[in-house]
Amino acid sequence: MAEWFEDGELWRELYPVLFTEDRLRLGEEEVSKVLRLTGLAEVTNVAVLDLCCGPGRHAVPLARRGLRVTAVDRTRLLLDDARERARLAGVAVELVEADMREFKRLVAFDLALSLFTSFGYFAARGEDLQVLRNVRASLRPHGVFVMDMVGKEWLACHFLRTRSRTLPDGAILVERCEVVDDWTGLDGEWILIREGRARTFRYRLSVYSGQELRDRLHQAGFARVDLYGNPDGGPYDREASRLIAVARPVA
Repeated sequence: MAEWFEDGELWRELYPVLFTEDRLRLGEEEVSKVLRLTGLAEVTNVAVLDLCCGPGRHAVPLARRGLRVTAVDRTRLLLDDARERARLAGVAVELVEADMREFKRLVAFDLALSLFTSFGYFAARGEDLQVLRNVRASLRPHGVFVMDMVGKEWLACHFLRTRSRTLPDGAILVERCEVVDDWTGLDGEWILIREGRARTFRYRLSVYSGQELRDRLHQAGFARVDLYGNPDGGPYDREASRLIAVARPVA
């Protein structure tokens, strides 16, 4: 049975929602913050792995800085858009069509990224651990891995079962979700209503607290894990807007 993220129609229909022009433009700023957070802002000759790269909103700004970028995604539609964005920007990005559970390139990267809640997609949580082990094996000894996602603590404070909004083209998007399996996952659906016709796309997402994510990263072989509550390096506390982990193979 196909998993929810393998549905090409989902990405085609929801692309304008998930990857708005404003959100794509923010990629440059987000890249700057990630590089400052990792201490790589002034470093050149850096090899970067952008895992679950989508349409290249981080891969292209990274390449503009002269970094060597390998961008991985399993959705051809998103990779095609990333390729076009790289072409228009006049930069070289290695684009790889692969499942992140399978992609591994031993000791090849100085920096690996998993941004914009691009983790926890799999029905079996053990596969999340496999992804982390792949990243650990792909990093050089003094490399660094940055993860950015919605944390369980934030969800507990701000959870809404149903929300809706009107899109710029007049369509209506309704999102409904439920906390499941003892607060380890979200079962949800996007309902897109356009010109009197409704399309429903379902998703499943594992959710992690800061401590759970730290434990998983240690289990995958990372020696040091620092948690932050925003891309500027703020503490992971009750004011945190994101769960950001900066993990290193060596302490």
